Amino acid sequence: MKRITSVLLLLSLSSGLAQASGLTLQIADQKGGMRAVLDAAGELTHLSYRIQWSEFPAAAPLAEALNAGAVDAGIIGDAPLLFAEAGGARVKAIAVAKSDAYGTALLVNAGSPLHSAADLKGKTIATNRGSIGHFVALKALASAGLKPSDVTFRFLTPSDAKLALSQGDVDVWATWEPYTAFAETQDHMRVLVNGRGLWSGNTFVAATDTALADPKKRQALQDFLLRLARAQQWANQHPDSYSQTLSKIIGFPQEAVKLSFSRRHMVWQPIDAKTVQQQQQTADFYHQSGLLPQRLQVASTFDHRFILTAPATNVPAGQTP
Repeated sequence: MKRITSVLLLLSLSSGLAQASGLTLQIADQKGGMRAVLDAAGELTHLSYRIQWSEFPAAAPLAEALNAGAVDAGIIGDAPLLFAEAGGARVKAIAVAKSDAYGTALLVNAGSPLHSAADLKGKTIATNRGSIGHFVALKALASAGLKPSDVTFRFLTPSDAKLALSQGDVDVWATWEPYTAFAETQDHMRVLVNGRGLWSGNTFVAATDTALADPKKRQALQDFLLRLARAQQWANQHPDSYSQTLSKIIGFPQEAVKLSFSRRHMVWQPIDAKTVQQQQQTADFYHQSGLLPQRLQVASTFDHRFILTAPATNVPAGQTP
């Protein structure tokens, strides 16, 4: 109860009070998630509903908010979504973003003697439990023939993990964008192992069953996803303009933001059979690693009703396509 109360307090502080009348979508975001791209592309205007935003530093507290019904939908990685669903959260993935997995990575300090996944044996890795960083760390170990027991995991928030690495309290930090790009450009940390070939690159918008059962909220979520797909298309075509907006929203230097964004090549799309298969493979890996006590069948955790075509973008005033 204490954790749920803290989530609800965070929502109140970050988003303010919802309007007394009219439809409100309560949307949970992460740094570099959805709000910045929608804002930069001019897709937050002329809405027939209100969006009440809440930003979270990582997926774990965002998943708590979904589980508590404190938000209607949120952006979440494939691995954290599995943990939420295995923990009883009544949510479904309604859209997927495909992106380059490079920036979900294991980082070390510039002078570290570590140079490959094989060097991880006996080392300490900081990450968020159940995050995509945690997943990539486990996959990196497996790629080198190592087991989770061959390393020591310290489960920390991104800010605490970065501090622990910079102070030498841990050997490795397993994280994701835009934290990876920030660490590279501002703290001169080095990518030891990148996520290519280890992680699917899938990020989801997940909505609660309660929101999906409400016809008006489901209609609003459909409109939200169409705007998100158009906005991402616009951002991919205007990296400088988008990076400026994102930098202001999340408080990261534009250099880090642009690096993070430009190498992800993110595209939002509907749920398809390949995505379901990839999520099942991720769930099976977590089960084999002992982190999911039971094998999770993921097919029922997706909602295929949403459309994500991306017609002409909504260009902000004063900008040209």
